[in-house]
Amino acid sequence: MYTLPQNRLSIKNPHYLHSCQPRIVTHFSCAVTTTTNRPETNRVVLEEAQLINKSRDPLLNSGRSLISDDPSLQSTWTHRAWVASGCTSVFVCLAKSTVNSIDANLFLEPILAGLLGYLLADLGSGVYHWGIDNYGDGSTAVFGSQIEAFQGHHKWPWTITRRQFANNLHALARVITFVVVPIDIAINDPVLLSFAAMCSGCIMFSQQFHAWAHGTKSKLPPVVVALQESGVLVSRSQHSAHHRQPYNNNYCIVSGAWNKILDENMVFEALELVFFFKFGVKPRSWAEPNSDWTEETEANLQQNM
Repeated sequence: MYTLPQNRLSIKNPHYLHSCQPRIVTHFSCAVTTTTNRPETNRVVLEEAQLINKSRDPLLNSGRSLISDDPSLQSTWTHRAWVASGCTSVFVCLAKSTVNSIDANLFLEPILAGLLGYLLADLGSGVYHWGIDNYGDGSTAVFGSQIEAFQGHHKWPWTITRRQFANNLHALARVITFVVVPIDIAINDPVLLSFAAMCSGCIMFSQQFHAWAHGTKSKLPPVVVALQESGVLVSRSQHSAHHRQPYNNNYCIVSGAWNKILDENMVFEALELVFFFKFGVKPRSWAEPNSDWTEETEANLQQNM
């Protein structure tokens, strides 16, 4: 503790004592003179001293979040294997499309098909994100764990920037592997292969685009910042609107190209009405935002720990 140096201060010179941090010094002089008779005062003094000296603690000043040691945020070899298999299946699909395009002397059609795949991946990410955010819970079949994860993401959105690469992508990479490998084997049409490669690749990496949208500009690679600002990837400013009230817009997380169209035309609101009148189910976005939607900062989380 830092009480000993403070106890050496001369209590005979009140002007010196009150020339800096009078409240702290007064408590310490009280601790010196009433140690045996005022144990409660001692406890308060010690607690205040701990708070005062937190800023001097090298662990707290290291800039390293306590949550970064959470095993759930770290990649395993299984995660890496799935990401490798997903990337391989997409690469084979793209390579096969390129070779077959050259053989067939086709260039424009595969490029347009790839662009369509890119746009549909963004739309698909928005529809999926909307559904996960608004319906079901942790007990929902198949999607329960993802629903829980997305709800946790609204509470602690900054944790996605702490996730290691393979940890963040492995679930999507596993799905992409099972979907794209049969396409690689069965299809030879360069146009279809181009569409499949671009769409599946953007879906698989959508969580990384999502993580970058939560990143700090100064810490992101310049090429990522350039792609965000040009609209190729979802921007930080656009996605940040999704994490503010009323929490019912900007769902798309690949490029965000569909966000304005979907929000201005109230597409998801219309779908919510259809679901409500057909099945009697209300989306979470209709409820008043509560603590489950309110972001808890990393500083507050560490303080509560």
